[in-house]
Amino acid sequence: MTRLVGVCGSLRRGSFNAGLLAAARDLMPEGATLDIASIAGIPLYDGDLEAAEGIPPAVTAFKDAIAEADGLLLVTPEYNNGIPGVFKNAIDWASRPAADIGRVFGGRPVAVIGASPGGFGTILAQNDWLPVLRTLGTRPWHGGRLMVAQAGKVFDGDGRLVDEAITRRLAQFLAGFTAFAAAAAG
Repeated sequence: MTRLVGVCGSLRRGSFNAGLLAAARDLMPEGATLDIASIAGIPLYDGDLEAAEGIPPAVTAFKDAIAEADGLLLVTPEYNNGIPGVFKNAIDWASRPAADIGRVFGGRPVAVIGASPGGFGTILAQNDWLPVLRTLGTRPWHGGRLMVAQAGKVFDGDGRLVDEAITRRLAQFLAGFTAFAAAAAG
């Protein structure tokens, strides 16, 4: 059984990316699961806080969810043509202490998808994740891209993915990434 963990980079209730992640969980191929980890409750990174109190419990739970999975699916919004600060903050915390980077991220298969109300999807945010993922020593999957543009037209009012073409593309993406993660897990 291949086990992935997915993380939505938005805290907004009704986020298109939360809807995309929920759809991904429901479209996983046979023999694979997608658990959802949350970045809610992770404080802004502060080295003084880390030195005084250690790693916050929300960060420990987040790190453990990543470390226990065969692969990591980042579902990223795009804010001002880049990575949302709240999402990058969570990944920055997950890289602390530096000695733990290998356990959490080292060689871990990672894929990035995202949805945006704009016309270009999340191409810039997805590209911005690449140097971060390289620095953390992950194994990014480059076998496919999924950037959902004009998300207001592909999700219903309850945040469910209703566009058949995007649903098929997401299922194909997940099949490819799951196979990649399974092969890496041996």
